[in-house]
Amino acid sequence: MMDRVRGLRIWVLGVALLATAAIGWVVIAGPLAAGDRPPLTGQMRKFTLHEAPRPAPEGGFQDREGKRVPLGQFLGQVVLVNLWATWCAPCVEEMPSLERLQASLGGKDFTIIAVSSDRAGNKAVTPFLEKLALKLLPIYLDPDSSFTRGTGARGLPTSILIDRDGREVGRLEGAAAWDSPEAAALIRHYLAPAKPSGGPAVIKTGG
Repeated sequence: MMDRVRGLRIWVLGVALLATAAIGWVVIAGPLAAGDRPPLTGQMRKFTLHEAPRPAPEGGFQDREGKRVPLGQFLGQVVLVNLWATWCAPCVEEMPSLERLQASLGGKDFTIIAVSSDRAGNKAVTPFLEKLALKLLPIYLDPDSSFTRGTGARGLPTSILIDRDGREVGRLEGAAAWDSPEAAALIRHYLAPAKPSGGPAVIKTGG
């Protein structure tokens, strides 16, 4: 009886492979590519990399004029969402390094989205930016903290890295030196052209 079952399974597998070969494609599973994992050294050792990318946080925030901005607007860019507030001492500590990161890598392929959860909105943010002489950092507002809560952040600051496909690849809780070589290496990993994934490989066999 067992031999019959085994024989039937082999026959079914054979038919499936023949059918696949007939249309010219075979799917072969491959190992995870080591290059899929970014370098996490120095300051970036605190960065928590997800084993698999997750959907980015939903919703949006406001620009400094009060206009609604959906996070999905930035699809196609690598985005570092930084959740902060003017009353948060560690946030104040890291803001200049975020400004320098934006100055060095910011552009059509990468941007920082610094989302303030200050209830007073732009009234609190403007004098703060002037005091720290921050002019390049893209600032957005979340006065009711709805976006911040939706991210599941456990405290401020929290920085969430989102790839070009709009997926959260990981996050860092607490302040960091975002102008460090380690931070630049992390961002550049996701700016680099996509490499073949370690998932199933598709090989043409003919046809």
